Amino acid sequence: MPDSALIVKRPTRSPDYYAFIIVIILDQLSKWYFSHRLIIGVTYPIIKDIFHLTLVYNTGIAFGLFKGMGRILILIAIAICFFVFLKSRKEFDTYLKNSRLPQSKIIANKIAVGFILGGAISNVIDRLRFGYVIDFLDFRVWPVFNFADSFITIGAAILIFNLVLTRLK
Repeated sequence: MPDSALIVKRPTRSPDYYAFIIVIILDQLSKWYFSHRLIIGVTYPIIKDIFHLTLVYNTGIAFGLFKGMGRILILIAIAICFFVFLKSRKEFDTYLKNSRLPQSKIIANKIAVGFILGGAISNVIDRLRFGYVIDFLDFRVWPVFNFADSFITIGAAILIFNLVLTRLK
């Protein structure tokens, strides 16, 4: 048997996989840390009147909408994540392969999907564990949020930005 037949090729992971894992780990660690260091509802100014740390338990969705609908929100979030995951794996990958986007934009779009899915799943983890999402970043002019929310927003912004740039060309 030739030596080459014994070589087992490890599957390579896509950038969205690494982004997904990193977002979940970073978000869950930050929530654990701040939930053990802050007192619920007490604000700690980091930059007075600009940025504070304020521990909040959010039983609703973004901006505290639909409070108390935890089980329904969990089901909806899981369904959306599953749908996005399936679409990103099939159609999104096919679209990216057939597009004339440079490799850097393809990678950026995959990372953006990883950010969105990682943030969504991390918030679902909170809902399943606690019945609420732990938020602590408080910019005073915006509702309190967490890193998962930030990554979801950043991922969506990257996808929109690349979509607009692609359409303009």
